[in-house]
Amino acid sequence: MSRHTTKRGLGERAARAKRVVAYLKKTYPQPKSELIYQTPFQFVVSVILSAQCTDKVVNRVTATLFKKYKTPADFAKANPRIFEKEIASIPFFRNKTKAIIAAAKDVVKLHGGKVPRTERELVALHGVGYKTAHVILGELYSMWEGIPTDTHVKRFALRFGLSTHTDLKKISKDLEALVPKKDWKYVNNGLVLYGRYICKANRHDCTAHPLTKIYPKAGKVWPKAK
Repeated sequence: MSRHTTKRGLGERAARAKRVVAYLKKTYPQPKSELIYQTPFQFVVSVILSAQCTDKVVNRVTATLFKKYKTPADFAKANPRIFEKEIASIPFFRNKTKAIIAAAKDVVKLHGGKVPRTERELVALHGVGYKTAHVILGELYSMWEGIPTDTHVKRFALRFGLSTHTDLKKISKDLEALVPKKDWKYVNNGLVLYGRYICKANRHDCTAHPLTKIYPKAGKVWPKAK
């Protein structure tokens, strides 16, 4: 591929990303998670639980769970076997139990019971990676220092030719290079809601959907779930 072709391809990709983000910004102007929580650490717990699980299922489980556990100290003192039973309907509940209790202990011991405000400190917690850290920073502190990539973001990044990677962090970095930082906050939330309510993951005719109209080729691209 020639240098000229590469630059042209990148230019087209950036222009497409700009149109996609313009739609998301207009349609979903207030980035807000659909996970239900009352305390900052409850949100951290919800995000950990939401890995490979729907927000609807997480909210159903936490509706009861969060009446018992509110602060990091509450979660840190949880009995692992009891906690596992309390979240047993969540995929990978044993691993998530270990991660949540360990993360709670870290927050209590290292951060005085307050959820950290930096990516570096957050990814040091058990169960928290790049995606989770930036979801937390955005939701709790309105800090958008990265674009979190989950299954929805990955799907649309591939469908709209905004990335060729399958690794979530690499997709995030591709998107961050294409989208101006001032608009990063609209990407994850917007694509999650768009994928959840408008253009779902199952193969279907989406030619009339707003984002497919921007890039009709997307109507024929259906990446595998994993």
